[in-house]
Amino acid sequence: MKYGFQLVSAIVIAVGIGVIMAQESAPQKPMKTQPTAPAAPQGKVEKSAAEWKAQLTPEQYRVLRQAGTEPPNGEVYHQFKKQGGGTYYCVGCGAELFSSQHKFDSRCGWPSFFDASQNKNLILREDTSHGMRRIEVLCAGCDGHLGHLFKGEGFATPKDQRYCINGVTLLFVPEGEEKPAVKKPTEETKK
Repeated sequence: MKYGFQLVSAIVIAVGIGVIMAQESAPQKPMKTQPTAPAAPQGKVEKSAAEWKAQLTPEQYRVLRQAGTEPPNGEVYHQFKKQGGGTYYCVGCGAELFSSQHKFDSRCGWPSFFDASQNKNLILREDTSHGMRRIEVLCAGCDGHLGHLFKGEGFATPKDQRYCINGVTLLFVPEGEEKPAVKKPTEETKK
């Protein structure tokens, strides 16, 4: 009986690993780029799973809404490395997140930034999944999973920290475009 349980456990683990690897090796679409900045969210963006699935690609949904991770060194990462000046927004809600002025090549296989352009648009929380202690980075506009923040790695940047961000969660707008205007709530919209 003991060996039967171990065999079943091993099969379940192997199947689980196979499913995760299949999801993470799914073909990537390039990072979304557009010539104009998206409208900034007017408060917390809440949608049903069906609404998110209609808006996002399957890979964006898996990463942003289910806290997945895109494969390292993929097409999106290589596109990120070639992008010039500009601003990075959340693909889910349009919140401004990062600037190309803060990006650097950490050689980790994912887009890296040493600081956020709008800290108020990020939520940082402890993540102890997968047997590690990390800081998860979420979009404050839609609670979407963006990646993780690592500190104390010794990079020669102004801050000793690295935002390791999934590229599929980002929308790039090249430099020269206007940032989305943030409208202040009126008495009418507060009701």
